[in-house]
Amino acid sequence: MKFFEKVSVVIPVYNENKNIIFLLDELLPIIAKNSGGEVIVVDDCSTDESAKLTSDYTQYKDIPVILLRHAKRFGQSACLLTGIKHSNYETIITLDGDGQNNPSDINNLLKVWNEKQDIRELLLLIGNRVNRKDTFSKKIASRFALHIRRIFLKDNTPDTGCGIKIFSKKMFLSLPYFDHIHRFLPALVKRQGGQIMSIPVLHRARVAGQSKYSNWHRLRVGILDLWGVFWLIRRSPFPIRILDEDIINQDKEKD
Repeated sequence: MKFFEKVSVVIPVYNENKNIIFLLDELLPIIAKNSGGEVIVVDDCSTDESAKLTSDYTQYKDIPVILLRHAKRFGQSACLLTGIKHSNYETIITLDGDGQNNPSDINNLLKVWNEKQDIRELLLLIGNRVNRKDTFSKKIASRFALHIRRIFLKDNTPDTGCGIKIFSKKMFLSLPYFDHIHRFLPALVKRQGGQIMSIPVLHRARVAGQSKYSNWHRLRVGILDLWGVFWLIRRSPFPIRILDEDIINQDKEKD
């Protein structure tokens, strides 16, 4: 099934000069075969040639590749916020810039997105990485974090850290922003009364470069962010609903 609405693909990048071209070569034909749209690469003040390689990219002219550069390092969530704010289309697709997400999985996510037109305004589609190609220590750290997150946030999402996602621009911009928000999108969407669907996706080993987060860094910031999101959910009145009879009466008055 082909998706006909144009999309904005947002890719956060920091020092991925050995991966970004390979990723764009894979990604752009897939977007063109579906709906078309744009690819926005947000460079988080890389010290290598990631920005230059993106700016010079001309292999696929049917889909514009837009480069946005941060003046200093702000982090992955800030890259997503920058790209989404400057996007031209309502349907947002995100994936990591390290090439570990397989762009071909976008086809499956778009198929589901196409079938859920009535609930898209509050829908998050997120990949569930099967057979993860990570180090043993990273897998253990991720499982531990998932267990703790399930206890406190109850977001019922098996892989909240997967970079490949689809959601609406309007929904994302309605969420309370904070650093590392990208790891807590399922809990925040659920807080808004939205729905989360996990779609199995492939996961590839990193071909070049290294992860920008150590297990210790993930643990340190994760604990603080977890308590913050937990407090936010506990203090939230969402989802706010109006009685159906009042909606019906309002519609009658309009007629």
